Amino acid sequence: MTTAETSIAILVVLVGVGAFFGIVLALADKKFYMQQNPLIGEVEDILPKGQCGACGFAGCAKYAEAVVENPDVPPNLCVPGKAAVAAKVAELTGKSAGSVEERKAHVLCQGGCNAKPAARYEGVQDCAAAKLASGGPNACKYGCLGFGTCVKACPFDALHMGENGLPVVDTYACTGCGKCQETCPQGVMTLLPVTAPVAVHCQSHAKGPAAKKACPNACLGCGLCMRSCPHGAIKIENFLAVVDPAVCKASGCTEKTCLAKCPTGAIREAV
Repeated sequence: MTTAETSIAILVVLVGVGAFFGIVLALADKKFYMQQNPLIGEVEDILPKGQCGACGFAGCAKYAEAVVENPDVPPNLCVPGKAAVAAKVAELTGKSAGSVEERKAHVLCQGGCNAKPAARYEGVQDCAAAKLASGGPNACKYGCLGFGTCVKACPFDALHMGENGLPVVDTYACTGCGKCQETCPQGVMTLLPVTAPVAVHCQSHAKGPAAKKACPNACLGCGLCMRSCPHGAIKIENFLAVVDPAVCKASGCTEKTCLAKCPTGAIREAV
């Protein structure tokens, strides 16, 4: 047999083997194919398609499948969809929608360009990478690192970096999916109920003098806000003021004396 004949014979064998396994796979696929419940597609169609995972599932398709097939999965887990989507999913699945508390992203830091630098960072422009370098380039080791990792992670284009070196939230575009919170290595990004009256825009647990030296806008943990609140909505925990948004809202406080008492402006209106 010549070389050409040998090559042709090998080619014929390979084509035959490929065709055989192709037929086997096709038959196996047909045998084990399970028809999808058409209701799953209907539910998926009304989801926002942000693939944010805030529902606890790996994307909208997986949540749609779970909420249709599993009676224990509630219809109100789609955070970006809010109450409107929850009502539609509940109607399609015959479940109770329940209540959905709308939340928005907040930046718990006012440092940015005002924060004192401690070192020069020239590595990868990413917050997680910068944090590995001695906690970041700023003197405050609790504040925003300013490299926009949260901005890149937002699936709804609701964040951008401001001129002050801090992320800015577009409250109209923000769905409260929590991707920014999940991504931020500093815990600076958080979600607050849209009804929260005030919030502490600082995460520093440094003692007063050290906190102010690192950032002029830092919470000093002085307790003036706590003592001025007649409703007990504010506590000092580890040198940082903490506001309970539920208590604050329930009090119906209109004076907001905490805002005037804060010497650094760390407490601001949440909205």
